[in-house]
Amino acid sequence: MVATFLSCNQDPTLQSFYVENELKPGFTSLDVPVSMLKIDEEALDEEQTEAYESVEKLSMIAFVLDDKNQAQFETEYAQVQEILKNEKYQELIRGGNATDGKFVVKFVGQEDSVDEFVLLGHSSDKGFTVVRVLGNDMNLNKIMKLSTVFENMDFEDMDLGQFSDFFNQ
Repeated sequence: MVATFLSCNQDPTLQSFYVENELKPGFTSLDVPVSMLKIDEEALDEEQTEAYESVEKLSMIAFVLDDKNQAQFETEYAQVQEILKNEKYQELIRGGNATDGKFVVKFVGQEDSVDEFVLLGHSSDKGFTVVRVLGNDMNLNKIMKLSTVFENMDFEDMDLGQFSDFFNQ
């Protein structure tokens, strides 16, 4: 009886947000196995290789704002913000500006054993996106070194469809 009570009383999670919204109008979603990123593994140093191998997939969901869904946008964005207030999400970095948009990166776990990174990006004229980087025992410092590889990637060659459109609007 206790297990039933506790399972019914859980706060919303990012996973439940994804499942509830991935097929709703206004949303677009995509799960990308890390192998689809086409990273040249031979060009990685030892720490970058360890970081790359610790990442399993990227899960992305975006709400694309238009002139008809402002109220829904505000509701959905507030829901994501509320989920990320949970103390298990530790803030790593935040940035951006009111003109181009803002972002926050959070993580779940310890610095040497991260279970999930979460990027929440928001733009008042485009909408918002949540990117979850999921893996096993990801190391914060090594993942940060791997980020330089992503800066040099050509995302146009990848079949990320609507997500590249979202960021290039």
